[in-house]
Order: sequence, then structure tokens, then C-alpha cells
Amino acid sequence: MIPVADLDFVAALCRARAGLRVDPEKGYLVESRVAPVARREGFASPEAFIAAVRADGDARLAWSLVEAMVLPETEFFRDRQVFDALARDVLPALARARAGQPVRVWSAACGAGQEIYSLAMLVAEDPTLAGQVELFASDLSERSLEKAQAGLFSQFEVQRGLPARTLVRHFEKAGESFALSPRIRQMVRWRRVNLMDDLARFGQFDVLICRNLLTQLAPEAQAAVVGRLKRALAPGGRLVLGLREEAGGELTPMGGGLGLFALPGDAVRTAA
Repeated sequence: MIPVADLDFVAALCRARAGLRVDPEKGYLVESRVAPVARREGFASPEAFIAAVRADGDARLAWSLVEAMVLPETEFFRDRQVFDALARDVLPALARARAGQPVRVWSAACGAGQEIYSLAMLVAEDPTLAGQVELFASDLSERSLEKAQAGLFSQFEVQRGLPARTLVRHFEKAGESFALSPRIRQMVRWRRVNLMDDLARFGQFDVLICRNLLTQLAPEAQAAVVGRLKRALAPGGRLVLGLREEAGGELTPMGGGLGLFALPGDAVRTAA
């Protein structure tokens, strides 16, 4: 059983470093997420791992602890109607508006990459978008990024939302896993990014996908992240949040219940 003082420490560390909301009263949840990391790092228990982080302030161990508390839940084509709207309406409209300039798409908090790969497959299958869309993805977790770049997914993962014809077209069996084709993997550029940091160095993007992260953040971090994403959004661009997430008045909802938002004044430019 993790001591209350250690639970409070974990909650404070996650909030300070990544804006994550961790309830110290849910010790069972903290323990279930920290235990695998503790074993991987060679500690006998979650308590010993947390004690080591508290004692020496090792930056790598501290980040391992924070990353353990991120919920990386995602799947291919999660809420399929969102991806259909992006591929059918949003990306073509932006490509026309950019008049030959690439449409830049960033999947922030990408987890193991299923969502950005879902979009990559749709782009690859549409000849009108070929060569016109640049795809970027980032996450706080190095381990999630390593898995995403490897492009290896379990049978359980490919069965969640991935149509059979898409599986056949873009994946090959690799032992007990399924390997995404190099063509699709090479469409995405990856980087480790903490959304609590200044994002200005990355430039602006036409589509920013950040789905189902805000609900994991503390209220002040939610506002800070939305503000940073807003500043990273190019004029006429779209922010894509989870279906039940709100931009808190910073941006204009597009309607349709798809979690699409625009900069104030841009909502009338396209219907999607």
C-alpha cells in the first residue's frame, strides 16, 4: 500500500511537470500504473520506486513516474465520423485554400500512433491529397513514441476500429503482431513534446489533433494547453478535440458534435 505522503508527492509531481490531474485518494489506480514501471526500472515495489524519485530527484526516473500516470488509451479510427470529416471535407478544403502549400497536420498526445496512422491511411488512399499533406505527431512518453514509430500492433489493437480491408491493405502479419507498411509509417514525423512547454518553435499547423487529453489535465493546465494550441493554429485551421471536450471559449465550435473548433472568425469559411 503506497503511503499517503507518497501519493500526494505523485499527484504534485504530475501536476507540476505535465499538468496531469492525479487523485491521491485513488491509491489503487496509482499503484496499478506505477507497478509495471517500478519493475522495469529494477525496484522491488512501487513504494521503493517512488521513494527513489523523492530521494535523489533523478530526472529520468521522475519522468518515468509522470509518464506512467498518463492514460494512453486510443484506437484506430476512434469515432470514425471524425476521420471521415477530416479526409472528405476539412483536408481538401484546406488544400484548396493553401494553393499548393502543404497542409500541416499535428497529432499532439498521439499515444501509440493509432489516430495519426488512421489519418495517414486515408490520405494515402486519396489521390487528390497525395503530396499535399504533411503529418506530424508527438507525445510526452518516450515509450509510446517508440511503439508508434515501430508500427507494430497486437491483434487486439488492430481489431479495435480497423476495417478488415484496411488491415489487409496496409499491414502484414509479423509473428503475433501486425506490422504497418513502411509507406504509411514514413508519412509521419515524430517528436517528444510536453504540451505544457512553449510550442512556438514548431510553427503553425492547419489541423491540430489533441483528442481526449484535456480530461486528464488539471483545470489550469487545460486552459494553458488550449491557449498554446490556439496560438499554434494557422488562420483557417481546425483544432480537433474529443467528442465531449470543450475549448473553453478560446475557439469557435464547428457544430455537428465532432469536436472540431476554429479560430474566432474562421468558422464561416468551411462547413466542416
